[in-house]
Amino acid sequence: MDQAGETTHFGFRDVPVDDKQNLVNDVFHSVAQRYDLMNDLMSIGMHRVWKDVMIQALNPPRSDAPFALLDVAGGTGDISFRAAGQAGDGFHATVCDINTGMLEVGRERAVTKHLEHRVDFVEGNAEALDFANKSFDAYTIAFGIRNVPRIDRALAEAYRVLRPGSRFLCLEFSTVDVPGLDTIYDLFSFKVIPPLGKAVTGDAESYQYLVESIRQFPKPAAFAEMIRDAGFSRVKYESLSGGIVALHSGWRL
Repeated sequence: MDQAGETTHFGFRDVPVDDKQNLVNDVFHSVAQRYDLMNDLMSIGMHRVWKDVMIQALNPPRSDAPFALLDVAGGTGDISFRAAGQAGDGFHATVCDINTGMLEVGRERAVTKHLEHRVDFVEGNAEALDFANKSFDAYTIAFGIRNVPRIDRALAEAYRVLRPGSRFLCLEFSTVDVPGLDTIYDLFSFKVIPPLGKAVTGDAESYQYLVESIRQFPKPAAFAEMIRDAGFSRVKYESLSGGIVALHSGWRL
């Protein structure tokens, strides 16, 4: 049970930890239908490159050997679809997301791509996954873990559901480490993205939260330590695009 008065960040605001999930849900219900379009606009298409790097690291088998991927907070299916496109016939992905609006978009996309038999969509909470111990061969989460109220619980659940020898991969916004780029990035984030969100989705506040949440996420070395604390081995991270994002990796051995 949570201690009375426990708080967490919702963007730059401190909120009761039990309220954050509902606030995050409201954000993604609001933007679900235009989520992928906004990703293209906000990242100038770079999110596609970053996700490809993640799939290369995942390296799903191209054979008919069984391979079960759990893609958490992956509602629209982008990571799972990309993995399915690189994998053999034994591949199957389960997309787990707490937001029904995002899952609806993902299911529609799966049908359009003729991947509904290879990718399932399940409503669930990253902090309390409804899956058996040691039931997946890989766990991915892309741009989702910073929205989880209790990140340590989500990491513990990731470790629990992975089989020994399986890999955890997390793609998340990080800390820009190139002088000059940090200033440009901040200006773009706070002056361009919320108005762009207003123009495309009718919602500036949700995108104000998203850019603020990036600044509240732990530095990459600190997050790597959290992954180790969850029990993972061979933990490392790779900064991409001058530190705008980082790909974190760990193994359950």
